[in-house]
Amino acid sequence: MSNKLVLIDGHSILNRAFYGLPDLTNSEGKHTNAVLGFLNIMFRFLEEAKATHLLVAFDLKAPTFRHKMFAEYKGTRKPMPEELHEQVQLMKDVLTAMNIPIMQKEGYEADDILGTLSKEAEKAGFEVSIISGDRDLLQLATDHVQIRIPKTKMSGTIVEDYYAADVLEKYQVTPTEFIDVKGLMGDTADNIPGVPGIGEKTATKLITQFHSIENAYEHIGEVKPKRAQNNLKEYYDQAILSKELATIKTDCELAFSFEDAVLNDIYTEEAFLLLKKLEFKSILKKFEGIEEPEPLTCHVRTVTDFGEAEEIFAEAGEASVLGLHLVEEKEQFFGCALSYKEGEVAFIRSEGFLTQEYLCEKAKELYEKVDVVSVLDLKRVLFYLDLHEEMESLFDCKVAAYLLNPMKDTYQYEDIARDYLELLLPSRAELLKKLSWEEALEQEEEKAEKVIGYEAVVAAKAVSVLRTALKEQQMDLLYEEIELPTIFALADMQKRGIRVEKDALKEYGDQLVDKIADLEQSIYQEAGEVFNINSPKQLGVVLFEHMGLKGGKKTKTGYSTSVDVLEKLTGKYPITGMVLEYRHLTKLKSTYADGLYTFIQEDGRIHGTFNQTITATGRISSTDPNLQNIPVRMPLGRAIRKVFVPEDGYVFVDADYSQIELRVLAHLSGDEALIQAYSNHQDIHASTASEVFDVPIEEVTSDQRRDAKAVNFGIVYGISAFGLSQDLNITRKQAQEYIDKYFATYPGVKQFLDDTVKKAKEEGYVETMFHRIRPVPELKSSNFMQRSFGERVAMNSPIQGTAADIIKIAMVKVNMWMKKEQMKSRLILQIHDELLIEASQDEAEKVKEMLTEEMMAAASLKVPLEIDINTGNSWYEAK
Repeated sequence: MSNKLVLIDGHSILNRAFYGLPDLTNSEGKHTNAVLGFLNIMFRFLEEAKATHLLVAFDLKAPTFRHKMFAEYKGTRKPMPEELHEQVQLMKDVLTAMNIPIMQKEGYEADDILGTLSKEAEKAGFEVSIISGDRDLLQLATDHVQIRIPKTKMSGTIVEDYYAADVLEKYQVTPTEFIDVKGLMGDTADNIPGVPGIGEKTATKLITQFHSIENAYEHIGEVKPKRAQNNLKEYYDQAILSKELATIKTDCELAFSFEDAVLNDIYTEEAFLLLKKLEFKSILKKFEGIEEPEPLTCHVRTVTDFGEAEEIFAEAGEASVLGLHLVEEKEQFFGCALSYKEGEVAFIRSEGFLTQEYLCEKAKELYEKVDVVSVLDLKRVLFYLDLHEEMESLFDCKVAAYLLNPMKDTYQYEDIARDYLELLLPSRAELLKKLSWEEALEQEEEKAEKVIGYEAVVAAKAVSVLRTALKEQQMDLLYEEIELPTIFALADMQKRGIRVEKDALKEYGDQLVDKIADLEQSIYQEAGEVFNINSPKQLGVVLFEHMGLKGGKKTKTGYSTSVDVLEKLTGKYPITGMVLEYRHLTKLKSTYADGLYTFIQEDGRIHGTFNQTITATGRISSTDPNLQNIPVRMPLGRAIRKVFVPEDGYVFVDADYSQIELRVLAHLSGDEALIQAYSNHQDIHASTASEVFDVPIEEVTSDQRRDAKAVNFGIVYGISAFGLSQDLNITRKQAQEYIDKYFATYPGVKQFLDDTVKKAKEEGYVETMFHRIRPVPELKSSNFMQRSFGERVAMNSPIQGTAADIIKIAMVKVNMWMKKEQMKSRLILQIHDELLIEASQDEAEKVKEMLTEEMMAAASLKVPLEIDINTGNSWYEAK
């Protein structure tokens, strides 16, 4: 079998992969799409070529060009995007870990190295494949040197293959003559001049006829058309320079032996660990037979004897730091794991005398004995252990890790081990797949014990690292005084739930069914035909072809029927308004009328999940179901709140912060006019309208106030003139005038927003009044839209994040106050800036007083915090 050499143009393939795949980052925030794409391409070509040898060539960071005149041209190349630049060294690290040779040499570009190696390899009897996205390399094609040009797209990679005969067939010139074609054409990508007025078609025709630029010049009188003749005569020297620039060297002095490129074992342990850190799961599957080294000593001892369990709890109670993990799932309790000795974990199974009640009571006692009891998810623990907020031994690794990096998707034991302990651990999914705990402990006991051990050991080991990091970032008080007690408030709300009247919910759903059916018939009548309204494709055809509506936007998959498109047509065509209402009603039916019903538990209440580590700004989110997204704008949507009712003998008390984000903006910006307006209890929207529209405040119209409200809240979110023009249906010029007048009225706000963006660009993050950090990596993007988004994030996050901190403080104080007073009333919901209390009727007035006092005093701002407070026999009435 002949030797087969694969040569890869490093920068070229990285570049192709970078632009061909969507942006991708790992848990550390490193961009990885180019590296992943490169590896996929490399593995594909190695397999197809049945390669025996492999080498990757790179340009040096600042190459010395082979002709002193070249620099003025090639030096004008567009700078490499930062997201790609940071992946170049990462790619080299991966290749080095895989024992794949890299060649780069000062004075030579990668294509010079590839040209020289391909020529030498062909002489030595190799079959050569050169992988590059640069068509200049077609000049290297021979009968034994194949140029392979991949094109990476979302749908996959397609490849163009060229031997010498293929170049001739495609371009009508030989590979050598291809250089002359490039010389005449020039290269706009590299700003290399050719001959003005000679494009690919004319250049190809001339070289097919004369075979070289020099020969064409010698027969200049025969060159046609006349314009090409005149231009070649005038720019001949430039054409020769371009040819020189396009010519790849094939005689570089390289200290290299093909023995160094022999493909041996590229699936090394070092590469495995690096690729695992980059989270390339698809690539890791190729590393068959490689078992990840055990990076963490974790011996798990399963205990089922009562006497032995007693000894373990007594011994664990003397530890200074304890890692605890309760093994539970879907209200099934399997035991608890304790890590209090280096590398050892005791897993006490719940069976026989080791009941759930006994184990939970003993675990609670540990919190009263040990200095620090660390867990990975305290909220889950609180459903089993009756702990209280003021215990000094509490530590939640998940929440701490979230504060340090709120941009991540998960904070499992493997994430915390990787990010803070420099340990690469297999995840539960890797070890146990989709097995439940019950199945895992029966079918994969050894692997299940390993997962249990990791949960407890990581919790114990990560405490000191996370605490130190929080202190360094000045987030220790944020963690201790806001986030930790918030865990208890969220757990309490989940346990309590909110009552739902099933009959009222069914009646609401029935109303929707009738309205949807009537609306469906109206749409069919207006359209003059029956079709699937839920099918965007059918809807687009009916609206823009059959009915002939003007303003349709056709895409590759058909006409767009998005909300934006239909809203713009609603004033002209009644059917588009009907379709929008139809969508709204069907959404209400599926998500709320039907969807909520499935979450009602035996006690007649919905016990949703409140998430503390999801949003980057610190806001609480709600799932299963999302109770924070109950519709409020349209009457029929808002009516869903009527089905949420208090227990008999109770009423709902709803307290909502008034314009908290604008008040936070006034405080953070220090703008005197904004502070004065709030201090004087002015209608801030009317006040802004008065200034923006230059009318006395008493003459401000409702429309002007509405527009000013859009400006006020738009500024908080870094709105652009374009965005405001879309919101208010005005010209971009008018929108910009509104924004300019706003900033003229509140110059402190403009200064604050500018300074915040500037600081974010310098430091990479913004922070709230309470030192909550929000990284803004988008500001470093080479993409304008991403950078613009980053600027908006930088403006808004300190405001929204501070508001989120304040509502957490209020929520915690209110919840703790009612518990300490042993009141029957209880906090059951937090919806962004709103708290909902299920208050005993005899405590309602006291609850209202307490809410007013605690919420208004939650933070000390330069402007007063104000709340709107209401009571009712349903959430609808209270809101």
